[in-house]
Amino acid sequence: MIRIAIERPDQPEVIALIDALDAYQKPLYPAESHHGIDMAALTAPGVVFAVARDTAGQVCGCGAVVLMDGYGELKRMYVPPQSRGRGLGAALLEFLEGQALAHQRPLLRLETGNRQPEALRLYARAGYAERAPFGHYLPDPNSVFMEKTLCAAPRKT
Repeated sequence: MIRIAIERPDQPEVIALIDALDAYQKPLYPAESHHGIDMAALTAPGVVFAVARDTAGQVCGCGAVVLMDGYGELKRMYVPPQSRGRGLGAALLEFLEGQALAHQRPLLRLETGNRQPEALRLYARAGYAERAPFGHYLPDPNSVFMEKTLCAAPRKT
């Protein structure tokens, strides 16, 4: 059983996971194509950070929604290789989509790398479509920009 909850990103075990994400991505792309945000940005107001933990309480995934004007941006989504294949990425993404909706952001956008097929498959299966660069992003041959309009779950009566 995996538990996903809003937590602080500046916990030692979460920092180690983010460091693992950086170690995975840095060899894939030139420095100008790295668009991750740092710990100061992750702990700033207007950022919802989620952590996935296994039954032993070990961190096995993370991700954030940065609450922008009119939309949310997914950042720092990561499930390490040893935790993949169990639907954790999809569960984490669904949780973050719920957080975006809870903060009145029915549009979610993201930037990911073109050399991360697992991420591209996850987002495509979840209904994200490619789009042009947004916000402060410039065109980047190593980046794939995507977005999804979120639908609130029907209320049970």
